[in-house]
Amino acid sequence: MSPFSLVAAFASFTLTITVANGFSPIKQHGSAFVTNNQFTSRVFPTLSMSATVEKEATLSSYSSSEDCNIRNIAVIAHVDHGKTTLVDALIKQSSVFRDAQQAGEAGTCIMDNQDQERERGITILAKNLAVARMVDGKKYKINIMDTPGHADFGGEVERVLNMADGVLLVVDSVEGPKPQTRFVLDKALRKGLKALVVVNKIDRPAARPEFVVDKVFDLMVELNACDEQCDFKVVYASGLLGKAGTTPNNLEKDMGPLFDAVMEAIDPPKFASVQSDSLQCMVSNIDYDAFKGKMGVSRISEGTVRKNQAVALVHPTKPKKTGRISNLFVFDNLGKLEVDEAKAGEIIMFAGFDDVEIGYTLVTNEAGGVNAAPPLPPIAVEQPTVRMTIGVNKSPLAGREGKLLTSRMIRDRLFRETDRNVALRVAETDSADRYEVSGRGQLHLTVLIETMRREGFELEVGPPTVIYKEGEDGKIEEPWESVEVRVPEEYMGSVVDTMNQRKGELQDMGREEGEGMSVVKYLVPTRGMLGLKNSLLSATRGTALIDSVFDSYKPKIPGDIQARDRGSLLAFADGEATTFGLEGAQDRGRLIAKPGDECYKGMIVGIHQRPGDLEVNICKMKQLTNMRSANKGIVVGLSSSVEMGLDDCVEYIGADEILEVTPTKLRMAKNPDAQKKGSGKK
Repeated sequence: MSPFSLVAAFASFTLTITVANGFSPIKQHGSAFVTNNQFTSRVFPTLSMSATVEKEATLSSYSSSEDCNIRNIAVIAHVDHGKTTLVDALIKQSSVFRDAQQAGEAGTCIMDNQDQERERGITILAKNLAVARMVDGKKYKINIMDTPGHADFGGEVERVLNMADGVLLVVDSVEGPKPQTRFVLDKALRKGLKALVVVNKIDRPAARPEFVVDKVFDLMVELNACDEQCDFKVVYASGLLGKAGTTPNNLEKDMGPLFDAVMEAIDPPKFASVQSDSLQCMVSNIDYDAFKGKMGVSRISEGTVRKNQAVALVHPTKPKKTGRISNLFVFDNLGKLEVDEAKAGEIIMFAGFDDVEIGYTLVTNEAGGVNAAPPLPPIAVEQPTVRMTIGVNKSPLAGREGKLLTSRMIRDRLFRETDRNVALRVAETDSADRYEVSGRGQLHLTVLIETMRREGFELEVGPPTVIYKEGEDGKIEEPWESVEVRVPEEYMGSVVDTMNQRKGELQDMGREEGEGMSVVKYLVPTRGMLGLKNSLLSATRGTALIDSVFDSYKPKIPGDIQARDRGSLLAFADGEATTFGLEGAQDRGRLIAKPGDECYKGMIVGIHQRPGDLEVNICKMKQLTNMRSANKGIVVGLSSSVEMGLDDCVEYIGADEILEVTPTKLRMAKNPDAQKKGSGKK
């Protein structure tokens, strides 16, 4: 064999590893660890191999729904119930990694690959992966969709459920169902999906699995689940230990019982035809590739799609878009695998449309689309409840750090975000350099602001406000949230007092067994939720655990709800903060500014100890004279300043204040426009 033919043979080589425990063969394509269809910085030492695809990998050798060897499941849970850790265990026990060393290098929170997800410790974006399983000599593919657990990112859950045939409902073995558990389970039950209940963290000393299962059943009944949905299967697991079992006291050595329960409890995809003309494929997500452009992620409801096929994107209320499938992928482990065709039941990613949008249905356009199927109903998403203004930074210190400063750049970035963030709304305002951004909650919007900040934007952010709407009787209604607070019993009085100040309505109060915490449940106007977190943490010395979820719209409560009971310390003049000036101002309240910080007139440099604002001169210098000072020997000392992150600043600012966001700095100040309006009224 010539050297050239030897090199060519090695270039087309595809490594296939057969695992003895019955898992399917796996293929390592290249040397990078692929997560969320993008290459990350974690690189493993593997051979450099081609992405040559074998036909067997498509798993599409079926012609009816009964023979379909695919399971599509969405993992849903309340925040901090161990969902991501459980998915990590499923990945590591599915032969996704070459060996234990590679699995160890992957670390924890494998699917949470975004910087903010790892920093905040929560899942923000829904992601897809696929693992294989051999059962009774037959190869099955399990498409897993990891979803966020926080209520503010419920839009991610709603669109992902369109691709699922069942859900893994992960519930903590001590806490049981929580507000977000109710929200995501309600969405799944309304779509007719069956739930496989996973009682996670079963290794906790205070675990009470029987109580948790009973509470889940009560929740199912309360949400009007059908008899088949109420007859759910239960698996007990510890995602941290990587073990599962059918009884709480007898766990197996791996997650095998959970895999088996998925095959037994989750139905295969249901479809009527795999003919090309029957193609119906709802776009539920958008991804971007530097070479292929925008790509749609969707689940094939009916029919078959092929590479280079003439197709169209149709919507009940929007114009038709025609084109061809230039690239077709299915999910394979943590990456994607290019295939020639895919049939009903499979979750695909396709390229060929520069303007693909979520909510469109992919149908055939062969013969001009004469025999094409009708579009599917668009994705229904809950409406936003909180809005903020985002615009051009116009402070005296603007333009010193960021690279993206103009209103056109900000506008393009905001509207581009709405392509994949279906719960976000962006609208023009009366001002040409300011835009109104609406979302599910304060966290939903601050994640977007932090992302733009890291991209190099400088922004001016207004305070969060709630979105009112007119009810059927013509009265103005406002959003309310269901809030659950767990706190030690000695702080219960402080929690009740704070909730009453926020116009909350008490729903339930009691003592939680197991960890000795008291639990109080309230219905609170969303107006009262703005800034509530810091108030509760201060009142309970950081011991309160707060969970909330949108409840409903109710008639607006008359009057204002006091967000904070203290004013701000404002900079008296432009300049640089000095130690001497800060020492004189610290007696007036808690300082935010540090020595050497640049400030300008009207900038918030601290928190006043009383209601109302107070101007302080933190830039003044100590006068140097030949006279000996009477208090020369007195050393005051400077107290440590208050560290405030983006979320803290957004919670703090009031109706007449703004937040200046740059890549490295956060500055709060009085809104000059609001002050002009106020002086005009006088």
